[in-house]
Amino acid sequence: MVRYQQGDFAAATALIDRISPRLHRFFLAKSISRADADDLLQETWLRIHKVRHTYRPGEPALPWFYAIARHIRVDHYRKSIRAATGERELEEMSKGVSSAPHQASELEALLAPLSDAQREVIAMLKVEGMSLEEVARATSSSVGSVKQKVHRAYKKLRETIGVTGPRKWRSGGLA
Repeated sequence: MVRYQQGDFAAATALIDRISPRLHRFFLAKSISRADADDLLQETWLRIHKVRHTYRPGEPALPWFYAIARHIRVDHYRKSIRAATGERELEEMSKGVSSAPHQASELEALLAPLSDAQREVIAMLKVEGMSLEEVARATSSSVGSVKQKVHRAYKKLRETIGVTGPRKWRSGGLA
């Protein structure tokens, strides 16, 4: 690890080869899908590379690696909870819009700060009920690109709702 800190990227390669299987098992042990474990492993190595200067020579490196991996896993869990909550709120809103035409203007007003591309993917996913793959095909883009647009749209919506104040939900739509 000290050699890696000093810029020896052969040492970095050796660390990655030696530690990656352990970290991958660490992510899989928490019942994360293989694809998510792969992504979290990659994100962990990116973070390790970014903060390698914080490692204290002479200290055991393995606990330092696991601490970073644990933080990555917790961040992933929190993001997934926030995304699920945002999706449920949009699903509730879309149900209300289909049953009450006057609420369509409220939905349009809520989605107004979004770019055209973001509004389009939100409408396809939440109003039309299409899958990520279907939206990707319909927009001639990748699933990853659709996920990114949706993530950014949710973020913008959270910011907008936070600025305008919380809205109260009733059965059937916004109050």
